[in-house]
Amino acid sequence: MPHDTVALRTQDGICQTHVFSPENAAALPGVLFFMDGLGIRPALFEMGERMAAGGYCVVLPDLYYRSGFTKGAQLFQDPKIREEWQKSVLPTVSAAKIMSDVPSFLEYLDSRSDVLPGSIAVTGYCLGGRLSFTAAGTFPDRIAAAASYHASHLATDAPDSPHRLAPQIKARVYVAGATDDPGFDDAQKERLERALTEANVDHKVETYNARHGWVPSDTPVHDEAAAEKHWRTLFALLEQTLKGVPSSPLPE
Repeated sequence: MPHDTVALRTQDGICQTHVFSPENAAALPGVLFFMDGLGIRPALFEMGERMAAGGYCVVLPDLYYRSGFTKGAQLFQDPKIREEWQKSVLPTVSAAKIMSDVPSFLEYLDSRSDVLPGSIAVTGYCLGGRLSFTAAGTFPDRIAAAASYHASHLATDAPDSPHRLAPQIKARVYVAGATDDPGFDDAQKERLERALTEANVDHKVETYNARHGWVPSDTPVHDEAAAEKHWRTLFALLEQTLKGVPSSPLPE
């Protein structure tokens, strides 16, 4: 699977972005893939390649371009690195900052001859899952599908909590939380479900029998069965919204 790297200019600098697309493909739907907190690495490249193999042009930006953070593999092993990340790095990937980057990612997709014009899908993991949901509410006229896997803080009391964007969302939304995730507990799930229902958003919110961070293959909590379910639900969402496959309930 071809894997290219492009340098995209944003309001704040140059964002190295990884692009996956089948070789010699005709026009394909575009997918914007938001990384997890561990950052860009081979496990995410594997995921980008698998998405692209399904018939999509997949764009994976390095959201840490503002800080240059590259110690994600040690994030949950070294307390000093985690402290540094929380203090200096996490603020650089706030929802407001990343939403200011999204127009650059959309412009790049629009510039490619192998990408269909118009609506795209977004998917994200961990902090990227929160960004994926936020993007759906921030760019409703461009995002037709939004998937969020093992995200935290989707429906809190904070004034900028993502669930407050539900009235703006036009996309079909899929949210998968973990059974073991204090950052997205049952109270938040109920609040998110209520917000999406009241906003008449086509959605599904469910809980996987897995721990937070179960999808990428290199995490200590990776769960193969749950990760495969993630692939089934993600591809169903993409096919139904971007390829016109008749709508049906997302697979269990």
